[in-house]
Amino acid sequence: MATDSTGTAPGAGPRTRRRADAERSIASIVEAALAAFRRDTDATMADIARTAGVGRVTLYSHFPSREDLLDEVMRRAIDDARAVLTAVPAEGLPAREALAGVIRSCWQVLDRYRSLHAAATRVLGPERMRDHHDEPMATIGALVDRGREEGSIRADLPRDWLLATVYSLLHAAASEVEAGRLPAGEAAAALEATVDSALSPVRQPAADSR
Repeated sequence: MATDSTGTAPGAGPRTRRRADAERSIASIVEAALAAFRRDTDATMADIARTAGVGRVTLYSHFPSREDLLDEVMRRAIDDARAVLTAVPAEGLPAREALAGVIRSCWQVLDRYRSLHAAATRVLGPERMRDHHDEPMATIGALVDRGREEGSIRADLPRDWLLATVYSLLHAAASEVEAGRLPAGEAAAALEATVDSALSPVRQPAADSR
């Protein structure tokens, strides 16, 4: 269907146009928030309104608090992660190999949003942040389950502990890069090697043949 310069169909009623205007306004605010948090993890609502080119009244009409805004920005980031993970090949691959691809893709998204992660964790808290990651962690969990069945991922520790380890390592890498303690160019390889080591089955020492 053809649309006019505002992105709405010709002949659309006032309510439809208002809704389209609101959606565009929200999208511009979310993009502005991402840009603001990349510059400064302590960016204020006033900073974000200025970056978005909207008044504070407009900003607060959509997002009554910084917490509400960060919740929405995190939701958009997880949508991005979902799209990336959907494109990662997993069928037909050994679980360990598929999981390595998922970890690499998760890092690509997390690295893109690492400043947001720092700001959101402070405001939303670790439990809410973990809730936001339920869907990508379910993808990782399914591969861990398959790997345990195949014998390529350790089964001597609780499943949920292994998932918590992967989650913590991903976000530790983001924090270390953000703080300048881990070079960004080395993070992906370091993360993949550490996750692989953490999930590898424990090798039993060979029996003494003497």
